[in-house]
Amino acid sequence: MFKKCNFILSRRASIISSIRNFFLKKNILEVETPIMTQYTVTDYHLVPFKIVYNRNNFHDIDINNWLITSPEYHMKRLLSYDIGSIYQICRVFRNEEVGNLHNCEFSMLEWYQPYYNMFDMMESIESLLQLIFDFQACERISYKDIFMEVLSINPLNISMKEAYSVLKKINHEHLIKKKNTVIDLLNLIFLIVIQPNLGLKNPIFVYHYPENQAMLARINKFDLRISDRFELFFKGIELGNGFCELVNSVEQKKRFDLENMYREREKIPKIEIDMRFLTALDNKYMPYCSGVALGIDRIIMIICNINKINEVLTFSMQDC
Repeated sequence: MFKKCNFILSRRASIISSIRNFFLKKNILEVETPIMTQYTVTDYHLVPFKIVYNRNNFHDIDINNWLITSPEYHMKRLLSYDIGSIYQICRVFRNEEVGNLHNCEFSMLEWYQPYYNMFDMMESIESLLQLIFDFQACERISYKDIFMEVLSINPLNISMKEAYSVLKKINHEHLIKKKNTVIDLLNLIFLIVIQPNLGLKNPIFVYHYPENQAMLARINKFDLRISDRFELFFKGIELGNGFCELVNSVEQKKRFDLENMYREREKIPKIEIDMRFLTALDNKYMPYCSGVALGIDRIIMIICNINKINEVLTFSMQDC
């Protein structure tokens, strides 16, 4: 057991060191941002950890704070000061079920490149991955094309009835809930039918997700049905989520408000919007840029040929 633990810790340290060296050679600045913050995400699919901060230790001024689900808001605030390309390796927290691919606390690599479009960002990610994995090149396919290839359906104009029919055909209609939307059903279909076979030989980017699956991404200027968002998969595992960033505060606030409407519908508490983040989007120095979040622990799982995330963590939730 000790030998195995020592091997994983050594590999983990080596991989993270290689990642940092990659950014050092490219003169990309490593930054640190808060783990505890006053505001959190409105995304109703994410459940953040709420913590109570007692400012004067006498229990009469309790302030609610949150553990970050990602460092995105703070890093974009830094970008608005014309800081240039930045990255961060940090711990993030999501209050979700623990499983083979999920731990409530995990390591994330967040990375932003000013003046890069979505495809520029994919090329840079590919360069990083080639330092870590043994493969020739990443594959690329659009979200629409992967649905057409696997299921012969167009996800950009699918109806609720058609989506239900697909899930029924694969004997998963029991997963459908009364309040599900077409987006929810598409996510189920993708997760069950498509994702397990993605990137079995080489990492693959799936890009141009539907516009209604892009909370912080820019809508494609040539086709308003899609966004400039991509996800990265390898060995059937999602490794990253990236996009060309939305830098329009008015549009971003509309999306936050819509998420809070969903929360009300589901009887989930609304989240106060971080106005400092929206203000940063309006800063004249805020660049056109693209970014990505990569799961460090899942990368280590694949490299070490391990199928449970808790086996690549120094201490999992069960051990804390």
